[in-house]
Amino acid sequence: MCSMRRTFVLLCVCVSLSLFHHTKSQSPPEGDSLMECTDGYEWDVESQHCKDINECQTIVEACQGEMKCFNHYGGYLCLPRSASVITAPEPSSQSVAILPMESIEAFSPCPVGYDAQGEGCVDMDECVLDLHDCQPSQQCVNTVGTYSCQCPDGYSKIGIECVDIDECRYRYCQHRCVNVPGSFSCECEPGFQLAGNNHSCVDVNECEMGAPCQQKCYNTYGTFLCRCEPGYELGPDGHSCNDVDECSYSSYMCQFQCVNDPGRFSCICPEGYQLQGTRLCQDVNECETDKDQCGEGQTCINIHGGYQCTDSNLCREPYVLTRALLSDNRCVCPVIKPECRDLPFSIVHRYMSITSERSVPSDIFQIQATRVYPGVYNTFRIRSGDHNGEFYIRQMNNISAVLVLARAVTGPIEYTLDLEMVSVNPLISYQTSSALRLSVFVGPYTF
Repeated sequence: MCSMRRTFVLLCVCVSLSLFHHTKSQSPPEGDSLMECTDGYEWDVESQHCKDINECQTIVEACQGEMKCFNHYGGYLCLPRSASVITAPEPSSQSVAILPMESIEAFSPCPVGYDAQGEGCVDMDECVLDLHDCQPSQQCVNTVGTYSCQCPDGYSKIGIECVDIDECRYRYCQHRCVNVPGSFSCECEPGFQLAGNNHSCVDVNECEMGAPCQQKCYNTYGTFLCRCEPGYELGPDGHSCNDVDECSYSSYMCQFQCVNDPGRFSCICPEGYQLQGTRLCQDVNECETDKDQCGEGQTCINIHGGYQCTDSNLCREPYVLTRALLSDNRCVCPVIKPECRDLPFSIVHRYMSITSERSVPSDIFQIQATRVYPGVYNTFRIRSGDHNGEFYIRQMNNISAVLVLARAVTGPIEYTLDLEMVSVNPLISYQTSSALRLSVFVGPYTF
């Protein structure tokens, strides 16, 4: 029985041809070496039976064009390449019979695609029985009474073959798409991770996932930034923090000395000074803080970075301390003493302190007459103590003058200058003088 049906685009031609012979084979008569078989069969000497000839193998180009050769018992068929021929099992042999030969055609009560089972017909699973002609790239899917050849997910049918679909060209992925046979996968750029929908990419917070920042970490879109605490700078690797040596930036960071510490710097002052604020040094007045070691009969004189203890009575012969002016440290040379004739009438002691390497010329001390008399002309001069010309006097007017530092000096050093004011009244031929003994202490530092 033969029938033809169409499943999808696949032409299926089912041919059930069976040759049934007498179950009892007849041996060839003795002496016969050649037996005659029906058309499409040939005698098999080894098995002593007739067997089917496969014309598709023995005839060159048995089918032309787009036709495909299908062998069946006793002949062959030329069918379209999409056709499928299902044949009944080949009999093991064709019994030899003396012609004429009696044949019975097989009969199936069920339609094509079904098998008889009891009194009914059941669907035949051509896929399980390997009775299909699906290509290796296709999947056989059994259906009622037939089957179909389908492409797996991720493939599309082109001709008779299943070809992988390149899903990446449809831009399913937000960042990168990787096509694989039958499927695809999405990948994200560094700093992102695949979202739950397996298509989108979401930012990764590297700061919460152990970013290598030594101090501070700031998450940004797709990456992160390392930052350092104040006093540190980011290293070349972008992760580590190196201490900043602020002291190397400028010599003006501190007034005296800069000390670099991890992440910061500090300023220190020399002995005799205390830190004012964070950078400046201020002289400590030991005389006011009772830190001096001056004894009885001595006076504490504060200077830059220290102090000096001087005698309370600095008057030396022939000078005597004027008791009415004890607080003024004024010594007077009595006129009754002959040796006082060529000496200043009075001497006042004063003290001052300056820093080393002070810019010059610099006004450092002002002298002024305490009394003014009519007709008296005053002149000012350095009487003694300026051995190397470090100082000079600049007279401002008749009653005042300024002591000027002419050359830069480096301490510690002490100068004792006698600054004299000579007063002359030409009308009455009167002349006198007074002196100011100035002790100038030059400190060891430039501040």
